[in-house]
Amino acid sequence: MSEKKVVIITGASSGMGFAAAKLFAQNGWIVYAGARRVERMKELEQFGVYICPLDVTSELSVQSFIEKVQTEQMRIDVLVNNAGYGEYGPVEEIPLENAKYQFDVNLFGVARMTNAVLPTMKKQKSGRIIHISSIGADVYTPLGAWYHATKAALSMYSNVLDTEITPLGIRSIAIQPGVTQSEWSEIAMKNAEKNLKENSSYQDLVIGVKGLMSTVETGATSEKLAQLFYKAATTSKPKSRYFYSFSDRIMVAIERIFPRLYRFSLEKIIQRAKKSK
Repeated sequence: MSEKKVVIITGASSGMGFAAAKLFAQNGWIVYAGARRVERMKELEQFGVYICPLDVTSELSVQSFIEKVQTEQMRIDVLVNNAGYGEYGPVEEIPLENAKYQFDVNLFGVARMTNAVLPTMKKQKSGRIIHISSIGADVYTPLGAWYHATKAALSMYSNVLDTEITPLGIRSIAIQPGVTQSEWSEIAMKNAEKNLKENSSYQDLVIGVKGLMSTVETGATSEKLAQLFYKAATTSKPKSRYFYSFSDRIMVAIERIFPRLYRFSLEKIIQRAKKSK
């Protein structure tokens, strides 16, 4: 058994998860990276990362993954619950089956992974479980109702879990990134267009929100966010919640303190985006 610390990262086939797997490995950790698209993680093997198939919506897949780590390493120091996606579209037109699946990935998948690692961490009397939520847990945009609902639920789940496991030597930490330079926005808007019904009343709204999402170019890189994950995993006194930037904090504060101003500003930006198309 190695003396190196062991981290599990879900959703590691791209973006933040991929960057985090690479960063932890470069800092001497034993890294197990999981995702459905194993072929997209192949590059991580050159950094010593163990890549494994993982579907967080499958109890069997989760148990198989965790048992592999336990058998090979006999310990789990950190779990990064990064797997997630955005099922965007008008509330009226998104099939409820799609909404339920988003909850299964973004929330219940987190619970499956967390429940699977907790017995090991409790025996060790140490461990950290890092949940990748979003400022979308506190702020919102049109078309994102189900996504925002999952992230709000995830942040609250993390808070409650932290109160329960801190006395056991384990911490639950939520990280809430804002806009990121990743394929997330593109996927979310493709889902929004896919979920539009023929002759939908919301076609112009999709155009406006797509323009709003184009601000992704000004967001944090996956590599910068991976550094925040690493900080949460290694700092001696972790906080229960991390934001990436001051502007992310300000946006959340504005929505909480001045909700009408937030709504007004959001609508103005979307209107301008519509006109520019």
